[in-house]
Amino acid sequence: MKLDSLQKLYIEELRDLYNAENQLVKALPKMAKHASHQELKQAFEDHLEQTEEHVERLDEIFKRLDERPTGKTCKAMKGLIEEGSEILEKDGDQSVLDAALIGAAQRVEHYEIAAYGTVRTFANMLGENEAAELLQQTLDEEGEADKLLTELAETVVNVEAPTAGR
Repeated sequence: MKLDSLQKLYIEELRDLYNAENQLVKALPKMAKHASHQELKQAFEDHLEQTEEHVERLDEIFKRLDERPTGKTCKAMKGLIEEGSEILEKDGDQSVLDAALIGAAQRVEHYEIAAYGTVRTFANMLGENEAAELLQQTLDEEGEADKLLTELAETVVNVEAPTAGR
Protein backbone atom coordinates (compact mmCIF):
# COMPACT_ATOMS: atom_id res chain seq x y z
CA MET A 1 0.00 0.00 0.00
CA LYS A 2 1.31 3.41 -0.95
CA LEU A 3 1.24 5.69 2.09
CA ASP A 4 0.06 8.89 0.46
CA SER A 5 -2.58 9.95 2.99
CA LEU A 6 -3.16 9.96 6.72
CA GLN A 7 -6.16 7.68 6.11
CA LYS A 8 -3.94 5.01 4.52
CA LEU A 9 -1.38 5.33 7.31
CA TYR A 10 -4.19 5.01 9.86
CA ILE A 11 -5.41 1.78 8.28
CA GLU A 12 -1.86 0.43 8.03
CA GLU A 13 -1.24 1.18 11.70
CA LEU A 14 -4.56 -0.40 12.69
CA ARG A 15 -3.56 -3.56 10.82
CA ASP A 16 -0.26 -3.58 12.67
CA LEU A 17 -2.10 -3.34 15.99
CA TYR A 18 -4.56 -6.01 14.97
CA ASN A 19 -1.73 -8.41 14.28
CA ALA A 20 0.05 -7.39 17.49
CA GLU A 21 -3.04 -8.10 19.58
CA ASN A 22 -3.57 -11.47 17.92
CA GLN A 23 0.05 -12.40 18.64
CA LEU A 24 -0.58 -11.52 22.28
CA VAL A 25 -3.69 -13.69 22.41
CA LYS A 26 -1.36 -16.62 21.69
CA ALA A 27 1.47 -15.50 24.00
CA LEU A 28 -0.41 -14.56 27.17
CA PRO A 29 -1.55 -18.11 28.07
CA LYS A 30 2.10 -19.23 27.94
CA MET A 31 3.12 -16.38 30.21
CA ALA A 32 0.32 -17.19 32.64
CA LYS A 33 1.34 -20.86 32.67
CA HIS A 34 4.94 -19.99 33.57
CA ALA A 35 4.15 -17.36 36.22
CA SER A 36 4.67 -18.75 39.72
CA HIS A 37 2.97 -15.96 41.70
CA GLN A 38 -0.79 -16.36 41.66
CA GLU A 39 -1.35 -12.60 41.35
CA LEU A 40 0.86 -12.45 38.25
CA LYS A 41 -0.78 -15.52 36.75
CA GLN A 42 -4.19 -13.90 37.31
CA ALA A 43 -3.00 -10.61 35.79
CA PHE A 44 -1.93 -12.41 32.61
CA GLU A 45 -5.21 -14.34 32.44
CA ASP A 46 -7.24 -11.16 32.95
CA HIS A 47 -5.21 -9.34 30.33
CA LEU A 48 -5.86 -12.18 27.88
CA GLU A 49 -9.60 -11.52 28.22
CA GLN A 50 -8.99 -7.81 27.75
CA THR A 51 -6.78 -8.45 24.72
CA GLU A 52 -9.55 -10.48 23.12
CA GLU A 53 -11.83 -7.46 23.65
CA HIS A 54 -9.20 -5.25 22.03
CA VAL A 55 -9.29 -7.48 18.96
CA GLU A 56 -13.09 -7.19 18.88
CA ARG A 57 -12.86 -3.39 19.06
CA LEU A 58 -10.39 -3.35 16.20
CA ASP A 59 -12.71 -5.65 14.22
CA GLU A 60 -15.50 -3.13 14.79
CA ILE A 61 -13.31 -0.26 13.58
CA PHE A 62 -12.33 -2.16 10.45
CA LYS A 63 -15.97 -3.01 9.76
CA ARG A 64 -16.89 0.68 9.99
CA LEU A 65 -14.03 1.52 7.61
CA ASP A 66 -15.08 -1.28 5.25
CA GLU A 67 -11.50 -2.58 5.37
CA ARG A 68 -9.94 -5.96 6.09
CA PRO A 69 -7.88 -6.17 9.29
CA THR A 70 -5.34 -8.67 8.01
CA GLY A 71 -2.30 -8.48 5.80
CA LYS A 72 0.31 -6.99 8.10
CA THR A 73 2.75 -8.59 10.53
CA CYS A 74 3.73 -6.53 13.54
CA LYS A 75 7.46 -7.15 13.64
CA ALA A 76 7.89 -5.16 16.84
CA MET A 77 5.44 -7.36 18.75
CA LYS A 78 6.98 -10.46 17.20
CA GLY A 79 10.36 -9.38 18.55
CA LEU A 80 9.01 -8.49 21.97
CA ILE A 81 7.28 -11.86 22.23
CA GLU A 82 10.41 -13.70 21.10
CA GLU A 83 12.41 -11.94 23.81
CA GLY A 84 9.77 -12.83 26.37
CA SER A 85 9.79 -16.45 25.20
CA GLU A 86 13.48 -16.68 26.05
CA ILE A 87 12.54 -16.19 29.69
CA LEU A 88 10.20 -19.18 29.54
CA GLU A 89 13.16 -21.41 28.64
CA LYS A 90 15.40 -20.31 31.52
CA ASP A 91 15.93 -22.00 34.87
CA GLY A 92 16.28 -20.00 38.06
CA ASP A 93 14.59 -18.61 41.11
CA GLN A 94 10.85 -18.38 40.46
CA SER A 95 10.58 -14.83 41.78
CA VAL A 96 13.43 -13.72 39.53
CA LEU A 97 11.81 -15.41 36.54
CA ASP A 98 8.50 -13.73 37.42
CA ALA A 99 10.32 -10.38 37.61
CA ALA A 100 11.68 -11.07 34.11
CA LEU A 101 8.17 -11.90 32.87
CA ILE A 102 6.88 -8.62 34.28
CA GLY A 103 9.67 -6.76 32.48
CA ALA A 104 8.80 -8.46 29.20
CA ALA A 105 5.09 -7.77 29.69
CA GLN A 106 5.74 -4.11 30.46
CA ARG A 107 7.80 -3.70 27.29
CA VAL A 108 4.77 -5.04 25.41
CA GLU A 109 2.42 -2.67 27.26
CA HIS A 110 4.62 0.32 26.53
CA TYR A 111 4.69 -0.57 22.84
CA GLU A 112 0.90 -0.88 22.82
CA ILE A 113 0.46 2.41 24.67
CA ALA A 114 2.57 4.18 22.05
CA ALA A 115 0.77 2.47 19.15
CA TYR A 116 -2.74 3.07 20.47
CA GLY A 117 -1.94 6.68 21.27
CA THR A 118 -0.79 7.17 17.69
CA VAL A 119 -3.83 5.60 16.02
CA ARG A 120 -6.20 7.36 18.42
CA THR A 121 -4.67 10.68 17.36
CA PHE A 122 -5.03 9.73 13.69
CA ALA A 123 -8.67 8.77 14.28
CA ASN A 124 -9.36 12.14 15.91
CA MET A 125 -7.69 14.02 13.06
CA LEU A 126 -9.68 12.04 10.49
CA GLY A 127 -12.99 12.69 12.22
CA GLU A 128 -13.36 9.02 13.19
CA ASN A 129 -14.81 9.94 16.58
CA GLU A 130 -16.36 6.58 17.46
CA ALA A 131 -13.13 4.80 16.57
CA ALA A 132 -11.16 7.33 18.60
CA GLU A 133 -13.34 6.55 21.63
CA LEU A 134 -12.80 2.79 21.21
CA LEU A 135 -9.07 3.31 20.79
CA GLN A 136 -8.95 5.57 23.87
CA GLN A 137 -10.77 2.89 25.89
CA THR A 138 -8.12 0.34 24.87
CA LEU A 139 -5.33 2.84 25.53
CA ASP A 140 -6.70 3.39 29.04
CA GLU A 141 -6.83 -0.37 29.66
CA GLU A 142 -3.24 -0.80 28.47
CA GLY A 143 -2.15 1.92 30.89
CA GLU A 144 -3.99 0.19 33.73
CA ALA A 145 -2.34 -3.13 32.86
CA ASP A 146 1.06 -1.44 32.99
CA LYS A 147 0.25 0.09 36.40
CA LEU A 148 -0.86 -3.30 37.73
CA LEU A 149 2.37 -4.92 36.56
CA THR A 150 4.38 -2.18 38.28
CA GLU A 151 2.39 -2.69 41.46
CA LEU A 152 2.94 -6.46 41.37
CA ALA A 153 6.65 -5.95 40.78
CA GLU A 154 7.04 -3.45 43.60
CA THR A 155 4.90 -5.16 46.24
CA VAL A 156 5.17 -8.88 45.57
CA VAL A 157 7.50 -10.26 42.95
CA ASN A 158 10.63 -8.11 43.17
CA VAL A 159 10.38 -8.05 46.97
CA GLU A 160 10.69 -11.84 47.07
CA ALA A 161 13.46 -12.08 44.47
CA PRO A 162 16.98 -12.62 45.79
CA THR A 163 19.08 -9.52 45.24
CA ALA A 164 22.52 -11.12 45.14
CA GLY A 165 23.70 -13.94 42.96
CA ARG A 166 26.76 -15.65 41.66
